[in-house]
Amino acid sequence: MRRLAPVLLALLFAAPPAVLAQSAADRAAVRQAALDYVEALYEVDTTRVVRSVHPALTKYGYYRAERTYRGAPMTYDELKQLAQRWNRDQRRVDPETALKEVVVFDVLDKTASAKVVAHWGVDYMHLAKVDGRWLIRNILWQSPPPGD
Repeated sequence: MRRLAPVLLALLFAAPPAVLAQSAADRAAVRQAALDYVEALYEVDTTRVVRSVHPALTKYGYYRAERTYRGAPMTYDELKQLAQRWNRDQRRVDPETALKEVVVFDVLDKTASAKVVAHWGVDYMHLAKVDGRWLIRNILWQSPPPGD
């Protein structure tokens, strides 16, 4: 183990700063895409959907209906329509104080995964880097569990 430690340290410091900076920039861009998604709904701003979501989005969600969950798919166009009306006149949430937490799980050179906790529940998302932009490609979500 003592022989391995200097080799590992050398490899760590051999990584060029540009590689580390790119990773930090990608992580920040993934986080911003996730924020754009939730803020598009909170702020009734479809331009943020266009900026952060791939047009071939696959989204499926589970929402509570009485004592059970029901599932429903949503397309990119349906998401844009929802963003136009979900919080119109701020009837659901105040965009300034509404719950919005983003956790970036993993960022590779072409794919990433993240989690958004919002007023409506939890969204797990996969993102892809397309033409230099991070776009949400898949979302699986559910409304808050009973008792939350």
